[in-house]
Amino acid sequence: MSKSRKDAKGRVLRKGESQRKSDGRYIYQYTDPSGKRHIVYAKDLLELREKEKEQVRDQLDGLKSYCSGKVTLNYVFDRYIATKYDLKEHTRVNYKYMYDRFVRNTFGKRIINEIKYSDVRFFYYSLLKEAGLQPNTLDSIHTVLHPTFQMAVRDDIIRNNPSSGVMAEIKKKDGKNKGIRHALTLEQQRAFLNYVANSPVYCHWLPLFTVLFGTGCRIGEAIGLRWEDLDYENKIIRVNHAAIYRVMENRKSEFHISTPKTQAGVRIIPMMDVVEQAFRDEYKAQKESGFNVQVVDGMSGFIFCNKEGMIHKPSVINLAIKRIYEAYNAEEVIKAKREKRPPVLIPHFSCHHIRHTFCTRFCENETNLKVIQSIMGHANIETTMDIYAEATELKKKEAMKALEKSSDIF
Repeated sequence: MSKSRKDAKGRVLRKGESQRKSDGRYIYQYTDPSGKRHIVYAKDLLELREKEKEQVRDQLDGLKSYCSGKVTLNYVFDRYIATKYDLKEHTRVNYKYMYDRFVRNTFGKRIINEIKYSDVRFFYYSLLKEAGLQPNTLDSIHTVLHPTFQMAVRDDIIRNNPSSGVMAEIKKKDGKNKGIRHALTLEQQRAFLNYVANSPVYCHWLPLFTVLFGTGCRIGEAIGLRWEDLDYENKIIRVNHAAIYRVMENRKSEFHISTPKTQAGVRIIPMMDVVEQAFRDEYKAQKESGFNVQVVDGMSGFIFCNKEGMIHKPSVINLAIKRIYEAYNAEEVIKAKREKRPPVLIPHFSCHHIRHTFCTRFCENETNLKVIQSIMGHANIETTMDIYAEATELKKKEAMKALEKSSDIF
């Protein structure tokens, strides 16, 4: 049985109360409905208890305001995020970051029950047009705002969710595929990998890019792969976690291990011969240069590493991609001019474009959508279908060109 804590005068202290030995001051610590910690100080216990009552009254007043719908969107969001006890820490931090950066100091100050559908739509368009946000970023903000409004609906604070249908309307008006990452063509893909393979400056990146182009892994999944996740005998790769580089509560960026958001993310990817060779080449190179020494949340033995023996940051990989295709394009323009042919230029792309490229190549050669969905780890078959439809469109054009050459219509 636990003993009750007492002050210097022998009085029993309540939960959250304490007395400092250094100066005898009394302290009361509590967590508000939004999950924020607060500390109240007082010279004596009676004064502290009065301050505690004030905090209770303030919280009740806030609850009354909430029930009457007279609170701001900020208050409702803080209340919503405090209820999401099962969120992964990096997801919680990302939600708060998106809200604080784009909503809190502007739209978030609006009274919740005064916000209409047109207000949300106007706010979203202002983010697109004035703030210059990409549709994908706006989608992330909507992912935070929509459930915040929905909680207020379920609490009978507002009748309808004013954000319902806004994103669908924007996508419909701006075009469904606006902001979607498009795949590299097969010619561009080959040009990039051949350039990396033959470059004395960038050739050390070849194993990582081969794995990305040959597995379709998300970048966090790829840099989080460990040697023990590879099964050479059965030629498979086990994907069951990702290394996520996020800004945390302390505003410092650090790596953490995350399990996939959905069960579909846990999967087995068959290992192509070229991918297996890439892993073996990386292992051989690291036997000379040194293996990855980083430990993240108890995990170690990561496959890919930088010259310090640490996991590659996604931003560094994207920067390397940019440097490579810019160097290639500069050489290709001169080479094509010399050979009197159109240059094969590589457009801007990132790590996620590589995943999209792999999926497109897969769709071009496989008709079973469930197989593609399983390998990609798509939770929603519609994501697979969208890429499949885009790949099929390209195939249709190629088929018609082939038909045009072989047919004898005229």
